[in-house]
Amino acid sequence: MTSQMTSQNATAPADAGPPFERVLIANRGEIAVRIIRTLRDLGVGSIAIHSDADAGARHVREADVAVRLGSGGSPTGYLDIEAVIAAAKATGAQAIHPGYGFLSENADFARACAAAGIVFIGPPVHAVDTMGDKIRAKTAVRAAGVPVVPGRVEPGMSDADLADAAAEIGFPVLIKPSAGGGGKGMHLVTDPADLAETLAGARREAAAAFGDATLFIERFVTRPRHVEVQVLADSHGTTVHLGERECSLQRRHQKVVEEAPSALLDAATRERIGAAAVATARSVGYTGAGTVEFIVSADAPGEFFFMEMNTRLQVEHPVTEMVTGIDLVACQLQVAAGRPLGFGQSDVTLTGHAVEARVYAEQPANGFLPATGTATRLTEPAGDGIRVDSSLDEGSVIGTSYDPMLAKVIAWAPDRATALARLDHALAGTTILGVDTNISFLRKLLVHPEVRIGALDTDLIDRELPRLLDGPAPTWLYGAWAAVRLRELQGGNGSPGDPWSRPSGWRALGSAETRWRVDGGGSEPITAAFRVITWTATGFTATVTVDSDGPVFVAGTFDGSELVLTADGLAHRLSVAVIGEVTWFGLAGRTFQIRQAAPVRAGDRSVARGGQIRSPMPGTVIAVLAAAGEEVLPGRSIAVVEAMKMEHTLRAEIAGSIEEVLVRVGDQVAVDQLLASILPEAP
Repeated sequence: MTSQMTSQNATAPADAGPPFERVLIANRGEIAVRIIRTLRDLGVGSIAIHSDADAGARHVREADVAVRLGSGGSPTGYLDIEAVIAAAKATGAQAIHPGYGFLSENADFARACAAAGIVFIGPPVHAVDTMGDKIRAKTAVRAAGVPVVPGRVEPGMSDADLADAAAEIGFPVLIKPSAGGGGKGMHLVTDPADLAETLAGARREAAAAFGDATLFIERFVTRPRHVEVQVLADSHGTTVHLGERECSLQRRHQKVVEEAPSALLDAATRERIGAAAVATARSVGYTGAGTVEFIVSADAPGEFFFMEMNTRLQVEHPVTEMVTGIDLVACQLQVAAGRPLGFGQSDVTLTGHAVEARVYAEQPANGFLPATGTATRLTEPAGDGIRVDSSLDEGSVIGTSYDPMLAKVIAWAPDRATALARLDHALAGTTILGVDTNISFLRKLLVHPEVRIGALDTDLIDRELPRLLDGPAPTWLYGAWAAVRLRELQGGNGSPGDPWSRPSGWRALGSAETRWRVDGGGSEPITAAFRVITWTATGFTATVTVDSDGPVFVAGTFDGSELVLTADGLAHRLSVAVIGEVTWFGLAGRTFQIRQAAPVRAGDRSVARGGQIRSPMPGTVIAVLAAAGEEVLPGRSIAVVEAMKMEHTLRAEIAGSIEEVLVRVGDQVAVDQLLASILPEAP
C-alpha cells in the first residue's frame, strides 16, 4: 500500500534547511516507511536496518541505505542496541529515530546513543525513565496537580499486597504492568476468584514484553473512554498540545479505531485536559513529541484521570496530523536538532475531523487471534481526504515474529459523519487476499449506531461483538468458486475442453448435477450442488444450491484475478487469488476462503475436538498448567501459548482427566498442533 499525507492547514517548523544529513530508523514496517517519507521531504538521507527476513521489505527498498542486522525472522536484531549503534556509526548517521515499539521507550538505548555521540530523536533519558515506570509517573504527575485514578501504585508489591489492595479498592479492578504499554499485561478482574491466576499471567506477560514483572492495581472506571492528548515541547521553553484523540474503540485493551477530536469533550474540558497534558510534560522536563493518556468516564465527561505518558510517537498520530496540518515527525527532527518549534499554543488550530482504522492480520470471530499468510493480492483505497500508512506489498509474508498490524487507513472530512463515511468507503476499497484481516469487522464497527453518534466506551466491542462479525458466505459465492475451480481444472484458460471428462456434469443431452463438499470457513463443511449450463473462454452461467437453500442462478466473467458476477439481479466484482487448495475472494472489504472439503472420517479430530487442546496459531509454549492424570473441569487452564507479543490461554472444554501432555515450556508449536488431550469423564 502507498502512503499519502493530507494536511488541511499546514504549519511547518520555522528553521529552513535539513535538521540532519542522515538519520537511521531503528524500526521496520509501516512506521519506518512513514518516517522515510518525511526524511525525503526534508532532504535528509534515510538509513534502514533489517533482519534477514526483512531483506526485501518495502522500508529497506525505500531507504537511501540499508544495513543488515541478521537475526533471521525474529525481532532480535531490531532490539540489539550494540548492533543498531554500530550500524549508525558505520553509515555516518547523526541521529536515530526509534519509531514506536522496539527500542523507542528504552532508556538504555537513549543512553547508548548519547555515549556514541548520536542524537536520540526522543525525550531526555530522565523523562523516559520516569514515564516508563507507571508507578513513578503517577507520583510525578500527582505532584504537578494532575488527577490520577485511585489505586495502589507502590513499587515492589507482591501478589498478596495486590490482593489486599484489590479488596480495599473493590472489584472490578485493573491489573497493570509498571513498565511498557500497548495493553500488554493489563487485565480486568471482576471476580476475586480469578485474581491469583490473572496476576500470574500478567507477571509473565510483563516480564516477557518489558523485562519487568512489577505490577500495580487501580480502580476500574465505569464506562471508560480513552482520551489522549498529543504534546510537543522544544528545549527553548515552548510546550504545546495539539488537541486530543479518542481511542476508546479497543479489543484486548488495544486500539483499533482512533479519531480526532473526541466527540465527548466540550470546549471547556478540552482546554482543561490539554492544560493537564502540558503540565504532565513539564513535570519531567519533556522535549519532543509525546502523548499523555487519560481515562474519562462516559457518565462524567468533565472528570478525567491520568493513566500514562507514552514518550514516543503513537501509532494513531496521523489523525492529529490530519486535523492540525502539522507533521509530527518533522517536529521531532526539528526539536532533536536543538531548534525551536517555531509556533505556540495560539497557532494550533483543529480543522475538521479525522478517523483512523488499524488493519490487522487477525481473526475477529476467533477471539481476534493473529493470523499468518502471504499477501498474494493487494489493492488500496484512494480519494479526497484519504491517507494510507503501510509497508505491505504483494508477496509480503506475515508471520508471528512481529506485531500483526498491517496498515492504517485514515480519512479526513469537514465533519465527523463524513469522515466516518469516507473511512468506511476506503475500507470497502481495501483488499488483502492470502491472510485473514479485520477489515470487514472494522466496516461493521464504523456503521454501528453507537459509534455513529459518538457514544463510545472501551467495552463497546466486547459488548456488541456478535453484531460486528460476519455471517455465512452467500450461496452465490459457491457458484463463483465453482467457476474458478473449473477454470483451474481446465488449465486456467477457460476452454471447455473434452466434454466427457469435464467435472461440470455436462452430458450430450444436457447438464447433470455435480455435488461437492465445500469448506467455506464455517464450523462444518457444507454440501453444494452445481449445474453448469454454459462455459466459454470468457464467461460462464450456472445454478448452485447449498444444503437446503433454494437454487441461485449466477453468471459472470473471470480473467484469472477478477471475477464479475451477477446473482439474483445484483452485480458483484470480486478479487480472486488461488493459493494452494484455497480460493480467496475479496468483496467490499470482506474476504472469503473456500476449498473442496475432504470426507469426514471416523476418529477425525473434527468429530470430537472438545478433548483436544490445540494451538490456535504458531507460537511458543510459555506455561504448562496441567499434568497427565490430573482431573479437570471445563474452563480449566491447560497451557499458555505466546505469539505476536500476546498470551493465549488454552482451556479445557470438557470435564475429564488429562490423558497426556505433549509439550514443555519453551517448545515452538505450529498452528493446530496437539498440545494435550483429555479423556472425557464417564457419563
